[in-house]
Amino acid sequence: MMLGVLLLLLAFPSDGMARKRTSPSFDRPQLPDSIFRLMSSKALSYDTLVSEFTAELYMKSTVNVRKKNLLLQLVPAMFKMQKGVSEYISEGISTVHYTAPRIYDVKAHALYGTFFHSSELSPRINEFFNMNIYSSSFLRDRLLSPLASNGWKYYYYLLDSAYAASPSGGCYRIRVVPRMKSEQLLEGFLTVDTATWSIRRLDLKGKVEFTRFRLRLETGVSPDEYLLPKRLFVDFSFRFFGNRLDGTHFGVFTYQDIVHSDTVPPLPRRSKYDLTESFSLSLDSAIVFPDSSRFAAMRPVPLSPHEDSLYAADAFRRDTLERRVVVPPKRSRVFFGKMGDILLNSYNLDLARFGSFRGSPLISPFLFSYSASNGFSYRQDFRYNCLFPGDRLLRVVPEIGYNFTYKEFYWNAHADFSYLPERRGMVHVEAGNGNRIYSSDVLDELEAVPDSLFDFDQFRLDYFKDLYFSVSHEIEPVNGFDVLVGLKVHRRTLIDKPELPPDGSRNAPSLGNGFLESVQDAYISFAPHVRLRWTPCLYYYMNGRRKMNLRSRYPTMTLDWERGIRGVFGSTSEYERWEFDLQQQIRIGLLRNIYYRVGAGAFTNQRNTYFIDFEYFSRNNLPQGWDDEIGGVFHLLDRRWYNSSDRYLRGHFTFEAPFLLLPHLSRYTGIIRSERLYLNLLFVPRLVPYVEVGYGVATPIFDVGVFASSIHGRFGKIGCKFTFELFN
Repeated sequence: MMLGVLLLLLAFPSDGMARKRTSPSFDRPQLPDSIFRLMSSKALSYDTLVSEFTAELYMKSTVNVRKKNLLLQLVPAMFKMQKGVSEYISEGISTVHYTAPRIYDVKAHALYGTFFHSSELSPRINEFFNMNIYSSSFLRDRLLSPLASNGWKYYYYLLDSAYAASPSGGCYRIRVVPRMKSEQLLEGFLTVDTATWSIRRLDLKGKVEFTRFRLRLETGVSPDEYLLPKRLFVDFSFRFFGNRLDGTHFGVFTYQDIVHSDTVPPLPRRSKYDLTESFSLSLDSAIVFPDSSRFAAMRPVPLSPHEDSLYAADAFRRDTLERRVVVPPKRSRVFFGKMGDILLNSYNLDLARFGSFRGSPLISPFLFSYSASNGFSYRQDFRYNCLFPGDRLLRVVPEIGYNFTYKEFYWNAHADFSYLPERRGMVHVEAGNGNRIYSSDVLDELEAVPDSLFDFDQFRLDYFKDLYFSVSHEIEPVNGFDVLVGLKVHRRTLIDKPELPPDGSRNAPSLGNGFLESVQDAYISFAPHVRLRWTPCLYYYMNGRRKMNLRSRYPTMTLDWERGIRGVFGSTSEYERWEFDLQQQIRIGLLRNIYYRVGAGAFTNQRNTYFIDFEYFSRNNLPQGWDDEIGGVFHLLDRRWYNSSDRYLRGHFTFEAPFLLLPHLSRYTGIIRSERLYLNLLFVPRLVPYVEVGYGVATPIFDVGVFASSIHGRFGKIGCKFTFELFN
């Protein structure tokens, strides 16, 4: 009887069920609206029906190195390859703790393989195995799911076949075809059970950055496991500038505890914002590397003869190396080999009880950036971490940078010691050289110049260099409310006397001789500093004693105050600085985000010479990645305007979504991951208002944005920002 019903559905009666839309011709009929609505609505309910589970995951990976060159060393987390060896195998057993809808806590506790370091497998492999198949997006929002409620906007659904799977129900095999060319869309087949409208199998192909993959997934058959993946197969091909690696990943889940939200009430928490139970595996024991006999007893699926031969060949190579008399390589070869690793790779140094050190590669494209206002910049950073008993942590991060446009070198070093991790109690120490700046004495002189004659290029104003030091204490007395109290000391040194405009220039403004005589060679400021930051309803979890903040549905509000005191340690400045900042990122749908930021600041109670140096309205002299600055900076604003007024009001708005303006240019948008629209507003004297609008695209290799500015409603200029995001 069930088979007869399926055959009737194949006929597609003309009762308005079929979706009427223009589409390319296919050899299979399109899926009716009624079936798509059932499938997507069930996916929405199944997304959180399994509220929690614990499972053991066995994962096996094989890699075949087809081609390789020196550029392969640029790939982060790439395992170390042996000379003359092209095939590798690695296995692992992990415990997976899942909490709906998207929280996965994975703890690997046994690894075995032929890699030099089996733990060097890329973390992105795990993302295929930590995937809620009913979610609206896969792989941390990088792929749009065909099961999303608005999936019809991005996919065609074709009924490939129908068959009776059991006396009580049948299955549809649905072909999914992207409507446009994009790396965020998948192609393949879904097998849907008509009795429960759940997924029985997935067979999907796609591309993530430089990796093409085919995912085949089978769900469980028992009443507890039918919504969860049971077996997964991932075939992949990684291609990167002449390098090619092919391989497979295979995984089996053995479920130990499954909790359904419709039958079992959730466990009580100390706080509804405390998600510690969802991250409980963070406290498990360390990874072990068992021998072959011990791991064979742990393996749920036997190896194939070819996989056995890979282990045998690896054992033979190791035995041969132990017997062989090794001739030490020449010192020059060792030196240049190590220098090559430092130049091209991130390098880590584990100092056992004394902590760990990590350095970024000296030659890497995503250490460079370009923007219209700052030109080309280069950044290099290092990190030292040392964990003490009680989860106390010391972190030291030195950074250096160089701006090629202004020929300026910058450095910064900050250290944090977390002494009370459960309350995020820590001590900060920071030192460095800041932006070059001009003093407040210039402001009155500049304000006397009429707007029609005002031109920054008439003056040389960047004549003070800055050396600063700060120490502060930060603590979170209650969840989401952060208090920082500290001191800041600046020593600003005169580089050169300001220059008058050249003689004979028509209507050129003058700073006056009295101003020139008043400039000192150095100014010192000493200022207590207080910052209050509040994020309501902030979710978090405890990793041991360390409190790890996650997210909130509400904005983060910051109030910042600083008071310059004259006479302390030779301080010559007296002022007060007030700033307010509010920012939030909001998800409004499938891979769509709104980011807004509003801020205001002012210097008050000024006496003597001081420097307009705002905390949240300033130019970052060390280049950062795109996401570090998204929506929060002015890309075309001349850096001299940041110090031109003792008050400001600003606002930023960014809208990010895929297929925003270029959905029909599929020939060119295949690598575009998302598009962004920007609107930036600034209100300071002489710039009322300053407006920037922009459009940007994000790709796996680079991010680029084009911006246009306007001053007083008149067109200003056009510029762009470009950053490398390769594997970032």
